[in-house]
Amino acid sequence: MSAMAQVALKYGANSAARAATGVDAKSMLALLTAPFSLVGLALYGLSALLWLRVLSLTELSVAYAFVGLSFILTLAAGAWFFDERITMMRVGGTLLISVGVLMVAASANSR
Repeated sequence: MSAMAQVALKYGANSAARAATGVDAKSMLALLTAPFSLVGLALYGLSALLWLRVLSLTELSVAYAFVGLSFILTLAAGAWFFDERITMMRVGGTLLISVGVLMVAASANSR
């Protein structure tokens, strides 16, 4: 869900970029109140509620490792929605994170 929130926030930031000319209050308000920014913030709120439930069910170290999976989703979303380049370094880094997630998941199951 956080990956979807990131996509919405990026759309909101891009759409408000013309009105946001700096870091002054008016520019920050334009970024904050862009429709997609509001959607992104709402998604983050929902994901926080889901995160609380996950934390109540599993160990923190195991749950947090799975946050790393959002790197895969945001890499793909960046390329798909925003034509961002996927370099070998980005793919390699994302694969390392994925291997780490698998290792942590395996360690949780091996108890």
